[in-house]
Amino acid sequence: MSTEQRESLDAILRQSAFPVGSDVNEQRRLLRELLSAQPLPADVTVTAAALGGVPTAEITVDGIEPRHAVLYFHGGVYVMGDAFLAADLASQVGRRTDAKVISVDYRLAPEDPYPAAVDDALAAYEALLDSGIAASDIVFAGESAGGGLAIATLVNARDHGLPLPAAALVMSPYVDLTLAGATMETRREVDPLLSREALRARIPDYTAGQDAALGLISPVFADLSGLPPLIIQAGSHEVLLDDAVRLAQQAAAADVEVTLDITPGVPHVFQAYHPILDEATAALDRAGQLLAAHLAGAERVTA
Repeated sequence: MSTEQRESLDAILRQSAFPVGSDVNEQRRLLRELLSAQPLPADVTVTAAALGGVPTAEITVDGIEPRHAVLYFHGGVYVMGDAFLAADLASQVGRRTDAKVISVDYRLAPEDPYPAAVDDALAAYEALLDSGIAASDIVFAGESAGGGLAIATLVNARDHGLPLPAAALVMSPYVDLTLAGATMETRREVDPLLSREALRARIPDYTAGQDAALGLISPVFADLSGLPPLIIQAGSHEVLLDDAVRLAQQAAAADVEVTLDITPGVPHVFQAYHPILDEATAALDRAGQLLAAHLAGAERVTA
């Protein structure tokens, strides 16, 4: 794995980091520019759709006969990003699991604070089950805040008595909006993208006066018992490293099968940089193998 690739990516990200103090609309514009600059692979098709009244982007890869579905949750600290901007990374997960991907365009804060995103995610999952797809043929995936939302949706679905998907993959999950992780400080110099200050500025937009430690806002504090297998990936160069580590500990303590996969020297949601970073492709390959194995295992159990 190339030190040169990692250093080059770090430099690119430091250059494109959001200016501290920029408002939501400016951050949305910058993120759109950053993600739109990378064209989708020619064999990926994205179609606007809806599930349970929630807008979605359906992402398919040519030549893959989808036997499974990935319900995907995009990142953006609950205030930016959308289902379509996440299509490239989402398609990489679908490609490796022989699945079609449904990326959920959940409502964003501050226009629609908590619990809007959580309600949309659950409604989309419920509608997917109602469409006739078995829970054993579904996996969840998400990055950053979308990783947090994926875990919150598992907890919410369990509490609503819904059957749970075969597994979930969360990449650099943002699961603690109280920002209590030790790596908020210990990784601040090496993280080219995020900081406690940048994250803190957006938290009131989403929580809108609710306690940030609520389990569906910060699922690291939720009861995780009964959840399906979790695959948690993060880079060692991110302030959210502790979110991933503590989520894995909480899951293990709740008797949940968990795979914690930390890649050294790489930043937040490093998998998104798969065209220029070998570690990203390798991590996606590992995640895809685990998701495929869990899907196959769930099929055997329900057969």
